[in-house]
Amino acid sequence: MENVDIIIVGAGPIGLTCGIEAVRQGMSHLIFDRGCIVNSVFHFPTNMTFFSTSERLEIGNVPFVSHGERPTRREALEYYRRVVQSWGLHVHPYEPVMDIEPQKGHGFLVRTSRGHYPARRVIISTGFYDLYNPLDVPGEDLHKVRHYYDEPHPYVYRDLAVIGGANSAVQVALETWRAGARVTMIVREAELGTSVKYWLRPDVENRIREGAITAYFNSTVREIRPDSLDIVTPEGRVTVPNDFVFAMTGYRPDFEFLKRVGIAVTDAPHFAPVHDSDTLETNVPDLFLAGVVCGGMNTSRWFIENARDHAARIFHAIAARPNSQPEASSS
Repeated sequence: MENVDIIIVGAGPIGLTCGIEAVRQGMSHLIFDRGCIVNSVFHFPTNMTFFSTSERLEIGNVPFVSHGERPTRREALEYYRRVVQSWGLHVHPYEPVMDIEPQKGHGFLVRTSRGHYPARRVIISTGFYDLYNPLDVPGEDLHKVRHYYDEPHPYVYRDLAVIGGANSAVQVALETWRAGARVTMIVREAELGTSVKYWLRPDVENRIREGAITAYFNSTVREIRPDSLDIVTPEGRVTVPNDFVFAMTGYRPDFEFLKRVGIAVTDAPHFAPVHDSDTLETNVPDLFLAGVVCGGMNTSRWFIENARDHAARIFHAIAARPNSQPEASSS
């Protein structure tokens, strides 16, 4: 195959922004993703509404018009499809990148599940939502354990455990309780997370205070069984009936992949991939990062809103190099 100017790993909003910038600069590009276009947005709860307003989620000067002040998941999926069509982006969904091999002299050979693609430069924009933080307890592999939430209907009139105290856990607890589930929250800390949205906090605190939702703080799950689970609390071990578990324990970047392609990672607590804060180039020359993956375990640092300029910064750095001119390519 002919050499591609830019290969982008990850077809989320920031990966698409990088593709748009490649088009603007007249560079050939390919975008790969292990899932669908904006795969993370697709896996958000079915009825989710964004906290941000639509104009803060816009990319590529494509207007994002939503029916309400804050767009829904469905509107966002439609919007990013239109972005791909408007800019003619070359996206390869369901084609995960397995390895990125530097070539002698210059460039990379990108190996995917379906082939090998030579590229002058590579941008990794894989986010973190594809990999969940495991509980590491017996029974976590049971079919009833979920790490992603879809909608409340399947859990009506069931005993449901929600593990975690951040936004996602609070939303799952409230939605499923309102649909008729019997909800128990297990929170490792002494209280709910400080980042819980201001309109959710009083709602869930009132439900806990009145006993509608049972909550165990300073507590952890010890074991999950088909019809119950054990909770270690400050007062001792408690066994509660259980039909489903939502382990909303957060997500992390694919550190194994980053290290495999040669990117250095800092020590705890953030485990951030090493990169230049201005150019976003990693310790591997011509291999860049974009989007939330830059933050490592500090997953609350970057969002669509404040990472949209990553593409411009990367391509500005590329344009300043002697060998920055695009190659003729049919991609």
